[in-house]
Parts: sequence; structure tokens; C-alpha cells
Amino acid sequence: MSMIRDLRAAVRPSLLHPLRKTATATASQYANYDATRDPTAASAVVDCAVYREGRRVDDRACLTPRGAMRQVRESGGFAWIGLHEPTEAEFAGIAAEFGLHPLAVEDAVHAHQRPKLERYDDTLFTVFKTIHYVEHAELTATSEVVETGEVMVFTGPDFVITVRHGGQGSLRNLRHRLQGEPELLAKGPSSVLHAIADHVVDGYIAVADAVELDIDELEIDVFSPAAKGSTRGADTGRIYQLKREVLEFKRAVTPLLRPMQLLSERPMRLVDPDIQKYFRDVADHLARVQEQVVAFDELLNSILQANLAQATVAQNEDMRKITSWAAIVAVPTAVCGVYGMNFDHMPELHWKYGYPMVLGGIAVICFAIHRTLKRNGWL
Repeated sequence: MSMIRDLRAAVRPSLLHPLRKTATATASQYANYDATRDPTAASAVVDCAVYREGRRVDDRACLTPRGAMRQVRESGGFAWIGLHEPTEAEFAGIAAEFGLHPLAVEDAVHAHQRPKLERYDDTLFTVFKTIHYVEHAELTATSEVVETGEVMVFTGPDFVITVRHGGQGSLRNLRHRLQGEPELLAKGPSSVLHAIADHVVDGYIAVADAVELDIDELEIDVFSPAAKGSTRGADTGRIYQLKREVLEFKRAVTPLLRPMQLLSERPMRLVDPDIQKYFRDVADHLARVQEQVVAFDELLNSILQANLAQATVAQNEDMRKITSWAAIVAVPTAVCGVYGMNFDHMPELHWKYGYPMVLGGIAVICFAIHRTLKRNGWL
């Protein structure tokens, strides 16, 4: 991953110019642009805009984070900068411009963080784990059920910076939807933080419903009569794989409960009181998903134990059948072994009806043993 990120950082400057010629960028602006003058013009920026009174006031593709903040400080509003997997070099200028704490910057660049909420001076740093359900025709022992990504959000008095990692969890549609609700955006940066949290948790709900269908299907396969026999090992592998995926889901949901509770209950200067009410709804939805995920984990444990118990019962049945047939075969083996010793003075050795009598005795004894074992359920 780091090698791909470094390669992209090397290629981006030659392909993506922050002031590329567009319908809204004049030729003089493009000609006079000097990348060394604006360290915030990183190629990892996927969108940068200024919002004032709930409306996007500058839709120029050439707008850089520094330019956006200049407009905000001169005319009010707030800036929303979106980045996708920035490198340290790409994020350094933005971090310096907005005064982001080095620890938070390090977390945002390297990703693989636990969901959390931290406060650094006048900035809130929030980490969300995004979950995407991977469609599959049939659940196998190697199926990928959920795919995770990350969204980090820096929320300040007049800015929001979102850093996204992973191929899923794009915020483009969310941004467009918010721009259609100016009365909500007018509440400031905390409205964006709430919208992202709500978007992430809604994704959890959709994934939980899909995973529940997988568990129901697996449960039917394990306990159906057709599943008995040679499929026990395959069922165990499928259960274990699904349990691993549910555990990944659980790691995304459970740590986020406390941050959402803090945002919904504790007064914060950076969170509008009207927006804080909406966080309660997000926290309630998240709590419901968390209960579902815990129930999934416990149900999979029960299914796995039941599957192993069924496998043990099947093995015991096989052993009883083997033992029963061994007991039946032992009768002719013992009789034939005795009469195969070739001694001269043995009872009935020279008797005319000795051979058929021995065969008949073996048959009667074997039949009696077979009937007894079958009556007791061994055969």
C-alpha cells in the first residue's frame, strides 16, 4: 500500500495541476500559478469548497485549501476540503495552514486507526470505519463478506477536512445531498460531521441486514437434513470465515459508540446545539447495530458448536456401525480359527454333518447379533 501511495504521489503532480485550465480558471491565473507558493495545493484534494449561509459560494475547480480559507476569513462561512489517501508530503501544507496537531495528522495519513473522537485545541478529530458489503453468489470458506475503509474528519470553527482511505465510502453523493439542504449546512462545520456520521452508520445498518441473510442461509444449510454427511468440514470453514468477517464488523461499530454518545450528550463549542440533537439519533441507530453485531457473533458461536456436535455425533454413529460389523465378523473368524488348527483329535472333525453344522451355527449366531444390534440402533 505504501509503495502504491508513493508512486501515486510521484505521478500526480505531472497529471493534476491544482489550477488546471477550466471554464472557471482564466489563462492568466493558470500562467501565473506557482506551486511553490501554495503548499496546500495537494493533488490528493478531490474537492474543495466554501459554504456561506448554507450554500456553496465558489465552485471553481482551481480553488485550493489556502484560497478557500482566505475567502472564509475575509467573508465568513466555512471551508470543506476532501482528500483521498494523501501522503505525508501532500498533507503537510494543509496541516500547517489549518494548524492541525501532528498526532492527528499522523493518524490521518497512515490510517488503520480505531474509531475515536479526540480534541486538539479548537479542532475535533474523528475517525470512522466505513463498511461495505461484498456481494457473493455463494458463501464459501474464503468469501470476503465485508470490506472496510476509513474516514477521518477534522472539524474546526470554520473548516472541515475529510480524509478518506479505501476504495469504498466516497463522500461525493453526501456532499451533493447536503448542498441540497442549505438550512442544515448553515449550522456550520458540525452539520458536515453529523452528516458523515449518519452516512457511515446508515451503511452499517445496510451491511447488518445483508450479513443477517448470510447467517440465516448458513443456519439453514447446517441444520437441514441434506447437510448431514460429508459437508461438515465445509460448513465449519464457512462458519469460521463468516465469524471473522463479523468480528471485523464489530471492530468498526463497537469503538464508535462512546464518541457518538459524547457528541450527543456533552456540550461542545464546536458542535451546534441544534446539530447535537441529531447526534442522538445517530447514537441510537449505532447502538441498535452494535446489538445486532453482538447477536451475530453469539449466534455464529452457537452454530459452530452445534455443527461440531453434529460432526461428533456422526463420527460416533460411524464408529458404532464399524464396531457392530466387527462383532459380527468376529464369530466366523473365531470358529474358523479354531477348526483351522489341524489337530487329529478334535470334536466332530470326522463327522459327516460337521461342516454344514458349523456353517449353520455361524449363520444363526451372526443373524442373532445383527438383529440385536439393529434393535438397539447400532446398525
